[in-house]
Amino acid sequence: MNVASTLTDPFGRVSLKGRVIIITGATGGIGRATARLTAARGASVMLADKHDAAGKQLVAAIQADGGSAAFIQSDVSREDDVKAMVEAAVATFGGLHAAFNNAGIDTGHNGVADLPLTQWQQNLAVNLTGVFLCMKHEVAHMLSHGGGSIVNTSSTAGAVGVATSADYVSAKHGVVGLSRAAAVDYSAKGVRVNAVLPGAIETPMFLAALQGHPTLRQIVEDGHPIGRIGQPAEVAEAVAWLLSDAASFITGACIAVDGGYTSR
Repeated sequence: MNVASTLTDPFGRVSLKGRVIIITGATGGIGRATARLTAARGASVMLADKHDAAGKQLVAAIQADGGSAAFIQSDVSREDDVKAMVEAAVATFGGLHAAFNNAGIDTGHNGVADLPLTQWQQNLAVNLTGVFLCMKHEVAHMLSHGGGSIVNTSSTAGAVGVATSADYVSAKHGVVGLSRAAAVDYSAKGVRVNAVLPGAIETPMFLAALQGHPTLRQIVEDGHPIGRIGQPAEVAEAVAWLLSDAASFITGACIAVDGGYTSR
């Protein structure tokens, strides 16, 4: 990326025209919103997810809006899948300029003493190792092709402790550390790495967690100084900005999109 040239066009720097972007966890709430927003801003998006039908439906929706998208079924905890995902983006669209490593799971809620090893391993395999594997192959391509920008999804659980969520909290703290370490390693070589830390966002995963707990939504809303749950599009805006040239001097940042939750 030629930073000097982008600085001469301050009004066009949020555009993603001509960029190829990988988005993992693309069919979930935040992934879907980011896919549609980045495509609308001119990017070609390679959507990756385990859910084949939903991925193909999202491609159709983006194309119906005039955007450019393709889909590959991928499990980010499997290195062969991740390698194939990066290769597919390059083969389909001719390159790779940015990535939003967003795939994640929430496996259950147990205190440390009651946490099954299999649950711990599954959570870290997707939420942390998956981010590492994506970055490993994305960065390798970007370093040899002029640089790029990566955003990883952490969580407010990457900044604070959360009861009965030791596996999830550990993984999301790990994403913060991984993002900062990679930023130190590669920013001078043209690859920016940042993370977003969403608070409670109205996604299918969040809504599923509310089932059977009629008072939980109000409790969660009260925990956010802004007084409400966030929307996927609000996270997508932050991600798209970080991926764009408008954030050209931002790397190693971990930005809370959380309605003030971590400010308390």
